[in-house]
Amino acid sequence: MHAVVLVGGFGTRLRPLTNTVPKPLLPLGQRTILEWLLTHLARGGVKDAVLALGFKPEPFMRAFPDSQCAGVRLSYAIEDSPLDTAGAIGFAARAAGIHQRGETFVVANGDIVTDLAAADLVRRHKMNVQRGGQATIHLTPVDDPSQFGVVEHDADGRVAGFVEKPAPGTTTSRHVNAGTYVFEPDVLDIMPGDAPLSVERATFPELARCGTLFALPTDDYWLDAGRPDSYRRANLDLVGGRRRDREDAVHRSANVDASATVRNSVVGAAATINEGATVTDSVIFPGAVVGAGAQVSASSVMGDVAAGAVVRDAVVARG
Repeated sequence: MHAVVLVGGFGTRLRPLTNTVPKPLLPLGQRTILEWLLTHLARGGVKDAVLALGFKPEPFMRAFPDSQCAGVRLSYAIEDSPLDTAGAIGFAARAAGIHQRGETFVVANGDIVTDLAAADLVRRHKMNVQRGGQATIHLTPVDDPSQFGVVEHDADGRVAGFVEKPAPGTTTSRHVNAGTYVFEPDVLDIMPGDAPLSVERATFPELARCGTLFALPTDDYWLDAGRPDSYRRANLDLVGGRRRDREDAVHRSANVDASATVRNSVVGAAATINEGATVTDSVIFPGAVVGAGAQVSASSVMGDVAAGAVVRDAVVARG
């Protein structure tokens, strides 16, 4: 099975980290957000993935020089100008030959962190196709639906409509689009890929109007890691045992001085924590340096922290 992975966003909420590294390539434990996503897709039967690229394609090509990741073969679809989500899906699917081969395919946002079993979504989609379905979207529950666009669906999963940031009492749904979909190839007929088009604002409402859009709500771990606080949380959840997968908190090649203290934190490959330093509830990127006696808490550190510095609730980029 083929997947289209959307990785062309700007990652503005995570600047300055994303000034030099695209968001899907930021560390998540000892891998990257994209590596974990492709690992989960591979478990669901995905063998090939096309990365829908626009912004900074070169880092992805450098990260995967053999065009392989987590056992998935990679190809690239590079937009000349931004095409939005549905435009990018249509463009990438055609570049990968999905449209021509008439294959059912998966679409995933490249910056979503989730424990969703892709095989379950594909299995449900195949059942939905027997009832006239053309697309199935993964939904996740949220505590406060008024901050999101919620998806209304019936007991069989058929999507009835969408309500953007509903006022209290206007909808009973608290499920939102979780960023993983399965499409039949004929959906590409309404995603030509030659102009900007939104899957959320155009494609899904059109499929819902036709009665061919279905949803699968689950309670799997799910997180939009696009803000500094949620990005840090995604890392700490992975090493803290709050996920199905578990990751080493400190990379074996990291240099942590015996007098340093590291608590509830991720320390990447070849990072250095010098003598007397304290790191708490933080993400220390590969190659970063925390100086002697420095105190780092609730922060993400890509660059270096000077000796004796105190860094709290901060993002430290290179330079």
